[in-house]
Amino acid sequence: MRGFAALLALVALLAAPLAMAANHQPERVVAGLSQNQVAITANFVGSEILVFGAIRRETAAPGASDLDVVVTIAAPSRAEIVRRMERRFGIWMNTDSVRIGEAPPFYAVASTRPLAEMLSPAEDLVHAISIGSTIRAVSAEASVPHAVFIEALQRLRLTDGLFADLPGAVDLAEDTLFQARIALPANLVEGDYLARIFLVRDGLVVDRYETLIDVQKVGLSRLIYRLAHDLPLIYGLLSLAIAIAAGWLASAAFRLFRA
Repeated sequence: MRGFAALLALVALLAAPLAMAANHQPERVVAGLSQNQVAITANFVGSEILVFGAIRRETAAPGASDLDVVVTIAAPSRAEIVRRMERRFGIWMNTDSVRIGEAPPFYAVASTRPLAEMLSPAEDLVHAISIGSTIRAVSAEASVPHAVFIEALQRLRLTDGLFADLPGAVDLAEDTLFQARIALPANLVEGDYLARIFLVRDGLVVDRYETLIDVQKVGLSRLIYRLAHDLPLIYGLLSLAIAIAAGWLASAAFRLFRA
């Protein structure tokens, strides 16, 4: 009888923290974007997305640890080949290559402070938050490690403005309200861009919010883009005809001025 009572007491002792955890409401992200559609026109020079929101709580915020917010915007990932060139026999040639299974053509990550100071490497790997964690090398014909090619791809896209690492770009007020502005370059590709917002505490992601941004070409730009991809033969013939007509007009104008 005593053993049974002791067992019941042990079960109650173990169940108490679980019941408290079940009743505890975690912190939640409530967020929105200034726009969910981006139209790429012939004179498109870029855009800017304002991400804003708040942290919803059922209980008082923990005061012993820091709260951080991370905002990411990513274009749809696609496979790519990264090649390494070397000078041999007086000419530059491709010597090694790595096939990247996943790499976003555009990726921006904004945070309240540097990711290394607020996010554990394991959480970064699970949620693919940092720029490096979004790139996956799947095969290689190279004599150097994959990391060399991944770093080269990051460096090139950072230079072109297609990758952006923005520590301190998220403004968090009173551990409740936040906002961030992320610039979109002019050379965007079409697709459904994924915007994610992560709530981070003690190095762990405690909540996340996701939404899509529709990026599409419109007007003449869309017509030319679709014609080039869907009807390449007609696009090529039209381009040739326009080039011939432009050359003939230039020649006729030259002869007219000489006369």
